[in-house]
Amino acid sequence: MRLESLLSAKEIVLMCGAGGVGKTTTAAAAAAMAATHSGGRVLALTVDPARRLATALGLQEFGNTETRVPTSAFTQAGARPRGELWVAMLDTNASWDDLVRTHAPDATTRDAILANPLYRNVTGKFVQSHDYIAMERLHEIHSSGRYDLIVVDTPPTRNAIDFLDAPDRMAEFFSSRLLRWLIAPYRSRMFTAASKPFYSVADRILGAQFLRDIAEFFMLFQTMYDGFVDRAKAVTRTLEDRRTTFVVVTTLEATPAREAEFFINALVERRYHLGAVVCNRMLPDYFTERAGAQAAEAMKTDAAALATVMAHRVADRDAMQGVLREIAESYLNYHVVAAREAEQLAELTVASELVVRVPALERDISSLADVLEVGRHIW
Repeated sequence: MRLESLLSAKEIVLMCGAGGVGKTTTAAAAAAMAATHSGGRVLALTVDPARRLATALGLQEFGNTETRVPTSAFTQAGARPRGELWVAMLDTNASWDDLVRTHAPDATTRDAILANPLYRNVTGKFVQSHDYIAMERLHEIHSSGRYDLIVVDTPPTRNAIDFLDAPDRMAEFFSSRLLRWLIAPYRSRMFTAASKPFYSVADRILGAQFLRDIAEFFMLFQTMYDGFVDRAKAVTRTLEDRRTTFVVVTTLEATPAREAEFFINALVERRYHLGAVVCNRMLPDYFTERAGAQAAEAMKTDAAALATVMAHRVADRDAMQGVLREIAESYLNYHVVAAREAEQLAELTVASELVVRVPALERDISSLADVLEVGRHIW
């Protein structure tokens, strides 16, 4: 099985993993290869991409609105795409505004929410806000039918599973006891005696006006509760759909590998489709070969004899002997690391049919040709 066949059979691919493992580049590379070889309209939806990625794709910048990568960028990279590659970056503020416009019951409520002084601060810093809005944006784009394939670079989260739970958690918050406590006195003058001490203290510490602003904001927001709940269920159905697959991206360093293993187990437990595991920055296969290790051992042991043989090329025999031993020792160190990588890889891939190994590249990604080179390794 290859990533090409996996992506051809799916409509949504979610690239997941710890921060700093190459999710964004892998997502862009997979989308670029799909547009080049499979055709159709392909969207790479990313989160805070590095500036160099926009430049690599032939764009000055891109934002919440989808932008097409020009065909000329592919031509300069020596490729002739069968389809179209579009890119967009998740903009939390703009996406929240669109969400309010969609779910507000009327224009008056919509304008009141958008104008509320707490709105931007709460939605910008609210726990799960970024994760939730990423799922909302994905659902909105997928429902539109504008793209044959959407490749998502998932938000960087402290816990890689957070964005899967975000829709349900957001809906739970808007029906929570805390929220009812905040808005109760402003809905009715009849509230329990047990609540009065809380509001007396809160008034003194926060100020009555601040509490009223909070209550007004959440009362307005609760008018969209039904829309939130319905959309949360729809997002969950989208994630469970067999047209959606997850690709876990990792390196085999200890922390990213542990997070990848946790995420793989969580996907299996929830019965989401795990399509592939992509292991970035791996050492070349030849470092795992026993013959190479034996040659390095021989070089290290016989460095003096080898230096003597090469004495006609180098005047300083001792210097040559030191270089040969250093090269052999370095190779043997890489051999040990490669063996550890192989062991960690075996532990990660039990649940996946497809394992993709991407070698460490010697240069940064600075052009679409570089993105496509990564793509060829995963394709």
